[in-house]
This record gives sequence, structure tokens and C-alpha cells, in this order.
Amino acid sequence: MALQTSPEAPIPVGQVSRLIGGWIDRLGAVWVEGQITQLSRRPGAGVVFLTLRDPAHDISLSVTCYRAVFDQVADVVSEGARVVVHAKPEWYAPRGSLSLRATEIRPVGVGELLARLEQLKRSLAAEGLFAAERKRPLPFLPQLIGLVCGRASAAERDVLENARHRWPAVRFEVRNVPVQGAQAVPRVIEAVRELDALAGVDVIIVARGGGSVEDLLPFSDERLIRTVAACGTPVVSAIGHEPDSPLLDLVADLRASTPTDAAKRVVPDVGEELLRVRQLRDRARRCVTALVDREERGLASVRARPCVERPQRMVDEREEEISALTGRARRTLGHLLDRADSELAHTLARVVALSPAATLRRGYAVLQRTDGAVVRAPAQVAEGEDLRARVAEGEFTVRVR
Repeated sequence: MALQTSPEAPIPVGQVSRLIGGWIDRLGAVWVEGQITQLSRRPGAGVVFLTLRDPAHDISLSVTCYRAVFDQVADVVSEGARVVVHAKPEWYAPRGSLSLRATEIRPVGVGELLARLEQLKRSLAAEGLFAAERKRPLPFLPQLIGLVCGRASAAERDVLENARHRWPAVRFEVRNVPVQGAQAVPRVIEAVRELDALAGVDVIIVARGGGSVEDLLPFSDERLIRTVAACGTPVVSAIGHEPDSPLLDLVADLRASTPTDAAKRVVPDVGEELLRVRQLRDRARRCVTALVDREERGLASVRARPCVERPQRMVDEREEEISALTGRARRTLGHLLDRADSELAHTLARVVALSPAATLRRGYAVLQRTDGAVVRAPAQVAEGEDLRARVAEGEFTVRVR
């Protein structure tokens, strides 16, 4: 039942603490899974103190157990290990603190961890976070590279030294974070988000050296995977060595086998690029030279043609053809005129020969009546009728008797 309290009738702190303890005692023993972030085994003490943290949330609980309970797993359990604890919640009334009293501790085996990772992998793949079409191409020459790695780590040294050896002018924005343990996931997420929001960062490299499966678990955390998937900046995963394959490799835009490989794949080699530029320049020069040579040969071939070498030759040839055609036309026209003249003379001779005037010149005369009709028979005239006689040299009048 809820307590009935008021400003006039409050209850003491001790009673509140005892009530809380009573409510917690009703919970009973539970199985709890988490990651050990602090481990304290004080010499001479019969109790071991642990801090158990939720790997997916920033929540921790204190755990105590007898040394005999912890000694059973002391060889396989250390800070950073994942464990399952059978414990009963306890409320320490004097301090008002909650803790778990462990009666059994079981380490989470590698096989079980891998099975959980495989299940998470299938779930994220079904959402499309690992799809190839989501991968973004890296810039050819990034001006500013974001690097997330451990402080003074071999991964940081490998990336920086190899990148600057390949391209001395490259710049880095480094974020040093824990790369294993309880704080690794939130710190890496924070660094990735910060670099993604930073203007000028062209690509982000998340790098870490090799390690055991447990050491690389932070880079398979679901929150980190979703953070990288939501980034607007291309992300390169360079975790561990070639055989290591955390889930970050699948969601990243590029997976590098090692931090050194990441530097080589993100930053171009200035020597190789200069060599490529020289090769392309030489190739372009050869192409241009070959083109000019070919055009020169073509021009020389054209210039060697007679029509180009002596252009007036074409005019001379056309002039000869025109002269020949003109002479032929003149001869043809002359023949036509001569033949027409001859035909005209023959026709004229025939016309003259058949002309009545020619007949009259031979002594003949043509008699015409006054109406102009030609007299062809004696019956056509009457006695005393006047007729007109036409002769070669003129005409005169005659009378019929």
C-alpha cells in the first residue's frame, strides 16, 4: 500500500530506506548479463567487488560476491569480460545504495558471443544496412581525414605515418578514444558523430589493432553500426588484422584489412600519381605528335597533286576543251549553213524554173478578163471583149475579134 505522508506528517529517512529495501527483497534472485568494468580483490578480504555494466546502455550496477564464488572463474574472467551473474538485489540502508549479491558467475563463451553476433548480423542485413548500393565512393584526394583510434596506439601511428609518407600535405583530425572496455562504444560513437558534423572532413577512418574476439566486440555493437550507417561522410573500417571481421566492416563504405591498408587506400601515393601524370603527359604528347605527323603527310600528299601544285593546269585543260568544243561547234554550224545554203539555192532554182515569169520570158502571155480571171478557153470570151495580156516585160490590152 502507498504510504500516507504530508508536510505535517513526514516519515524518517531510515524508514524510507527500510521500505525500499523491503520492496527490493521481494524481487528475489535474478540472472543478469553484463560486462565487468571494474574488479577489486582486496588482499585479505573475503569479498570481491565488481561493477557490471550494460553493454548497450550507460547503466551500471555494483556486484559483490564471496571470494570462493569468484575464484571459480578467476582464471577466465577479468575486466572487460562478458559474464552472466546469478544474484539477489540488496539494498544497503545506511548508505541508500543498491547492489547485487552474486552467488554464481558464468563467463559468456566465445561461441555464444559469435552466435549473438551472427543473429545481429542477419537482423541488420535484413534492414539493408550492409547493402552495396549504400556504399559511398571515397574522395580521390581527401583534404582532411578524420581518425578515430586509441591514444598513442600502433594503429594511429600506422595510419599517420603511411598516409603522410604517401602524401605529405594530407591533414588529419584525430580523436583518441578507448577502443576496448566499457567506455569504448559510447566514446567511439561520440567521436564518429563529432567528425561527421565537422565541416571539411572528407572521410573518417575508425582504426584499431588486432585483438581477441572479446576485445573487438565494441566494433560490432548495434548502436555503433547504426551510427556509422547514418553518417553523411564516407567511413573506412580498419579494425584488427585480415582475419578479423567485426560488423563495422560490413556497414562501412570501405573495409581495410589493417590500419596500414586504410592509409594506402584512402590517401593516393604522390610518387605514383606524379608517375601517372608523366605517363599520361607522354602519351598525350605522342598522340599529338602522331596526329600532327599524319596531318603533315596528308597535307604534303594533297600539295603534291598536280591540281594543287599547278592550279593553272586545270584552267589550261579546260581552255583546250573549250577551244576544241568551240571549233567543233563552228565547223558544225558552218556545215549546217553550207548545206542549208545549198538546199536554198536548189529550192530557189526550182522555184524560178516553175515561176510563171520564167514562162512569160520564154514568149508566152497570160490573158485575163477585166475581173482578173485567166482565160483558158476561147469559149470564155466574147467578140469585142477587151482582155488584158501579160507578158514578161509588162502588159497591154487586146480586143477579141
